[in-house]
Order: sequence, then structure tokens, then C-alpha cells
Amino acid sequence: MPQLMRLGNRRILLFTLILVLKGALAWFVVFEDGPSWLTLWTEIPFFWIVFCLIEWFAKKRKLLYYTLANLLFTLLYFTVLMYYKYYGIIVTYHAITQAGKVTQVGDSTYSLMDPYYLLVFVDIIVLGFVLYRIRRNSARSNKPFTVKPVAKPVLGVMFVLSIVLCIFNVWPNRASMNENKQAEEMGILNYEVYTIFADTTADEEPAPMNEITQARIDELKGASKSASPAHFGAAKGKNLIIVQMESVQNFLIDLKIDGREVMPNLSKLARENAHYDNFYTMVGQGTTSDAEFVTNTSLYIPKHGAATEDYVKHELPSLPKLLTASGYDTATFHTNDVSFWNRTELYPALGWGTFYDKAFYGDQDHIAFGASDEVFFEKTMPKLIEMDAAEKPFYAMVISMSAHHPFHLPEEKYKMQLPERFEGTLVGDYIRSQNYADWAIGKFIDDLKTSGLWENSVVMFYGDHQGVSLYALDGKEKELMQEVMDREYGYTDMFNIPFILHAPGVTSPSEIGMTGGLIDILPTAANLLGVSLDQQIHFGQDLLNAQSNLVPMRHFLPTGTFINDKAMFLPGISFEDGTAYDVLDNSVKAGIATKEESDRALALLHLSDSFVEHLPLREGVEE
Repeated sequence: MPQLMRLGNRRILLFTLILVLKGALAWFVVFEDGPSWLTLWTEIPFFWIVFCLIEWFAKKRKLLYYTLANLLFTLLYFTVLMYYKYYGIIVTYHAITQAGKVTQVGDSTYSLMDPYYLLVFVDIIVLGFVLYRIRRNSARSNKPFTVKPVAKPVLGVMFVLSIVLCIFNVWPNRASMNENKQAEEMGILNYEVYTIFADTTADEEPAPMNEITQARIDELKGASKSASPAHFGAAKGKNLIIVQMESVQNFLIDLKIDGREVMPNLSKLARENAHYDNFYTMVGQGTTSDAEFVTNTSLYIPKHGAATEDYVKHELPSLPKLLTASGYDTATFHTNDVSFWNRTELYPALGWGTFYDKAFYGDQDHIAFGASDEVFFEKTMPKLIEMDAAEKPFYAMVISMSAHHPFHLPEEKYKMQLPERFEGTLVGDYIRSQNYADWAIGKFIDDLKTSGLWENSVVMFYGDHQGVSLYALDGKEKELMQEVMDREYGYTDMFNIPFILHAPGVTSPSEIGMTGGLIDILPTAANLLGVSLDQQIHFGQDLLNAQSNLVPMRHFLPTGTFINDKAMFLPGISFEDGTAYDVLDNSVKAGIATKEESDRALALLHLSDSFVEHLPLREGVEE
């Protein structure tokens, strides 16, 4: 204890060293090049600003305040680690405000944690014990524990120098397109503070409503419109059934493990119908609920957070509203509680006539968030038959959930044996969960055919978002994915989801390389059903009439990422140091993405943000 007490004015150096080690761990996980001397240059000044303030304003219990500051920094670094492992970007305060969702997906969240992450908290436990001993010894000796204060001139120099260095780290890097690169250049802590103030000082002004026209959107997207589009009304009067499948990626189609097909039913479906194999998820923090939003509005998700937060305050144009106006009944089916991701507000905002959630399905045969896919489809089918018996056609959105991360499928649900090398890995768990989900989907398809709904409906199947995150794979799992893909697993693979379209009399067995995304589903469905979009702003295009496409991406990848017909482009600090990945094999190639496309992609996102901001609030909703 005497030795610890003699730390005195060396406490700044002690806590600096402790936090540098924690910062280095965060850099090791989230930045490709790991920690370097740049880590010291960017992180230490921020520590010192806080330490100087403690020295100036805390008259006593300084060691306690240092420990509390250390705890807060540690929690922030820990949050950065955990968020990156799933989302692949640096967490900001926008995401932290949604921390309550973590308790509802605890199993999924905890599975991302490497045990060594917990080492960042060891010193806090030790310091807590030291503080306890100091306090107890001081009480026994009746002598308060004091330490020599740091000289004020030294504090002044440290504080001014630290402020200057923080500004020097932040100011030149404000224009970086890539948030991860920006955080690396600024330093994680500087970046966190920057994102708080940048939102109120640096964001673009909304575009005027008179500039947000469908013609301008089509021009930016590269969409060509015909006065007589092919297949318009080809499925007029038929039902529309959209099946959103949890975490299904396109590489699963026709995939075999040691000769056995992983998803035989979905693969057969893809071979017998129109299969768009260059189709991409476009979700963000809200994942599944974001997929529901984008699919049903043909709008991009917001810059920060989930669409189910601020966007649902507005009178949103949507597919349910569009079809209701055309004489359809509408219903959405989901086994989770409707309150999760604020679907309580999302569903009225989208204009669903009816929704079925956990209150309808119960918790029977529980997997992930509720009833298993087997129970889900069994209970959904009678409702679809009931809707079909009515005089009006219907639109139903059917959302499966059993194959949810971390893919912990009960053993009694196993439908396939995996080779030993896959056991106990994220990749193996994912494949086995999707095999079960495919089994349940196969039964659902059979029921649709038996009931007559299959031939009386346009049916669309797509994966909502990625399941195997690049950011969460360890060395062994990367090797397994290389075996599965027969090449290195990359960004293009992670976000590539299947889109399978069954439209009686229109589609035929075909594999289509046309680029598309979730945002294109609404106009594709509207064209088939013969519903005009002349009076409805939409940011997607009808894939049955498209010649080329441009798909901007948000979240999971840096702002400015886009997909064209040849490449997925990820910007660096600017467009010039970005990287283009060939959509066919994920290889890096030059010249397959242009600055002009990058500018158009950013303009589309800005117009979508502006459009929603101009929409009136729903009745009874306050700003």
C-alpha cells in the first residue's frame, strides 16, 4: 500500500498507460493496420484533457474520479469492439441510444464477444479494490489519504497542447467519406465527439421538395422509363405474397457440403423461377425491420439509426397503402412481439390492414424470438387461405425468424449432419439453421401449391440481410468460408441475398444478373399488379424493365459505398483511394466504378433523406 500511495502525481501517467493499452486493443480489432504510433498521437490528447479537468476541479478523491473516467473510457472502447464485430463500423452516440435493444437480442450480442475483450475491465476491479483499501486504512489511522497535486503550469501546458492536438487530428479529416478511415485518422475518442457536433453543424441542408422529382431520381439511378413497360398488369388481380427470409445469403443457393445440398427447397425454387443472383440487402441498424421498411416504401434507411425510429412519425408512401387503394386487403405476419424495433409505430405508418405477431403465434416450439418457422408457417397458411376466400385480392408479407444470429438451433431440429470441421463454428451453425429454415419453407411452398394460392399469386422470396458477418469470423471460420465459396469470402458475398420471383405466366426458369436491391421490390410488384406509381415517389426501379442499376449502401459499409452492374465500390478517405470489388468473384479491379456514379449514389441518399423530412407527420404524432 505505501508503494501505491507514492504514485502521487504519477497517476496521470499510470492511467494514460492503462487506457493506451485498451485503445490499442480496440485499434487491433477494428482497423486493418492495427495500433501504431498514430494511436498514441490521436488517443492520448483526449485522455489528458479529461485528466487535466479532474486535476483542476476535483479538490479531493481524485483517484476515484480517475477510476470513473477510466471506467467510462473502457465502456466506450468495449462498445466499439462489440458493435464492430457485427456492424463493421465504428459505433456513434446514435447507435448507443438504441442500447436497450441489446437486452432483447442478448444471445446474439453475447455471441460476438471474444473472451479476451473482458480483460479491459481487469484494472478497474484492481483499482476498485485499491480504493477500498485506501479508504479503510485512512479511516483506521484517522489520516485522510492525500496525493501531491500536479503543478498548475504543467497542467496548463498539457491541456493547451492536448486541445491543439485534438483539433489537429479532427479538422483535416472532416471530409473523409469512409467513417472507419475517419475514425482511424481522428482517433476513436475524437471521432466520437466529432459525430455528436458534426450532425448539427456539417450536415447538408435538405433538398427543396420541388427538386425531389421522380424524373430526377430515375436520372440519378440510371433507370429508363417506358410509356408501355413490359409486363405491366400481367398479374393484375392476383394476390401478392412476399416472403422475407431471416439472414439468407445468395451463396446458399445450390450450395453442397460434402455432396449434400444445404437448401434444397430454395435452390429448387430458384431453378424453377426467376432468380436474381446479383441482388443486395440495404439495411442498417434495424436489420430485419429496416428490410421491411425499404421493401414496402422504396426509400433508403436513414443516415443514423433504424427507420423504425424517426421515419415512422411521417405519412410514408408504401406498398400496403398503394394496394389498399387498389382494392387489396393487407396483412403482415411475424412471430416476434410487435413492440420490438417499434413495429407498433412502423405498421400503422406503412398502412398495414392487419398484423399477426407473438400474441397470435404464441411461444410454442421456441426458436430465436418466438415460435419456430415450422409453427409460423403452419399457423400462417390458414390465414392466407381465409384472405384468399374473400372477394378482394390480398397482399401478405410473411417474415421467418428461426435462422437468426447466433444460429443456436435446438438439436431436435437438426435436419442434416455436418462434417466435424464445421461443428462448433459460426459457419456450421449458420448452415444448419438455414437448412432447417429451408425445410420449413419447403413445406410452406407445398401448402401454397396444394391450396391453389401458388398459381393465383405473385410470390417473392428474398433474404433480409447478411448472416455470416466478415467482421465476426475467426481464422478457422474464414477458412471454412473459403472452402464453401471456393475462394476468399468478401464484401460482395456478405451483402448478396437471393431474390426469387414467381409470377404465373410471366416468369420462367432463369438466372438473372441484373443488379437490384430491396428498394426495387415495390416498383417491380406494382408493375406486375398493374398499379401505377405516377403519383408516388420511389427510389427503386422495376427489375423486369431495367437495363442497368445503381444501388447506394448505408451502414455495415462506409457512406459512399455503392453497387453498379459490375462492382461493389467502397470509398477510402475519398473516391480516389477507394476499392472496387468485382460482383462476380469479389476480386479487386480498377476502372469498374466511377466518381460520377459515386456522386449519383450520394445524391440519391440525400434526396431520400430530404423527401422523408418534407413528409407531413402522421395524425396524433408530435415532432
